Amino acid sequence: MLTSREQQIVDLLRRDPLMSAEALATALGTTRASVNVHVSNLGKKGVILGRGYVLADSPAAVVVGGANMDFKARSRARATPQTSNPGHGSMAPGGVARNIAENLARLGDRVHLVSVVGRDPLGETLLRQTVAAGVRVEHVTRTERPTGTYTAVLDADGELIVAIADMEATSEIGPELVGSARDLIASAGVLVLDGNLSRATLDHVLDLSSGVRTIFEPVSVPKASGLKDAVDDRVYAVTPNRDELTALTDLPARTDRQVRRAISALHARGVELVWVRLGDRGSLLATMEETIEIPALPASVEDVTGAGDAMLAAFCHILLAGGTPQHAAHFGHAAAALTIASPHTVRPDLTPRLVQATLDAATDLRDTP
Repeated sequence: MLTSREQQIVDLLRRDPLMSAEALATALGTTRASVNVHVSNLGKKGVILGRGYVLADSPAAVVVGGANMDFKARSRARATPQTSNPGHGSMAPGGVARNIAENLARLGDRVHLVSVVGRDPLGETLLRQTVAAGVRVEHVTRTERPTGTYTAVLDADGELIVAIADMEATSEIGPELVGSARDLIASAGVLVLDGNLSRATLDHVLDLSSGVRTIFEPVSVPKASGLKDAVDDRVYAVTPNRDELTALTDLPARTDRQVRRAISALHARGVELVWVRLGDRGSLLATMEETIEIPALPASVEDVTGAGDAMLAAFCHILLAGGTPQHAAHFGHAAAALTIASPHTVRPDLTPRLVQATLDAATDLRDTP
């Protein structure tokens, strides 16, 4: 919600986007310093974009959750346990929420990240590269705790062997931090919450997001289990795999019949959309009225890291554009296939045109007799 003074500034800028702070101050009968404070607040609320007083005309995506540095080590040959394996390593910004935000930015959407990183060199690198990708980070707070890290060991075929996550900094994403972004959250076109949030924080942000399409990404079985009771009619969609679906519902989800029963349990709580990831098989997209199986797209596996984040970001991209959940899910699978085939956690060349071309090619292939 805008204050009366902020609304006056927005009205003036809609008439003349090139007005200087001094001209705004004169028109409002106040000081330039006061105008600068209001303009800064409008930027944090996502109303003003950048230095040129460009006003936002369409709702943004807001992503709340983990941001960390990823360290990946990949074996050159089939890994042998309990010994040293030749391979190579890399470092890049990561974190589920941050990855989703970067994918959205690369797809051309306006996106704001709400998170916490350390006041350390890793945090500086993470923020610099995230901003360079197009993500707005006004609501990323700095902490004295070290920036979170995610260390993954991959086999020669790119499949994950083991991963260790140190996300202590993320524990500082509390109700006060998300409360400072309340206006941004309330006006979001899509709000994505990852499972790295505490129960108190998740409850608080869900209360702030009334009327907003809010998507909950569980992240892992332990996190889903700890947050399951917060998933109710405040959530528009949840995106679990089979094991996370079990953690959210306390129901087995190994067979198709069991999956559908667990989905029904979430619908009974008021969740409108349940999108269950089924690995190589694809996914199930379940509304209150119907359940549709979405096939996975063929892809050569280079690195599986980040595929789910790309999938969800592409899904949100279509929702922001006014598309249907079914179209969004197909688009998401295409983005996931592109990411799996890349050595990057977030493909730097990801564009809507590339994703659509991948989806079209796969559709043509299936339709060929």
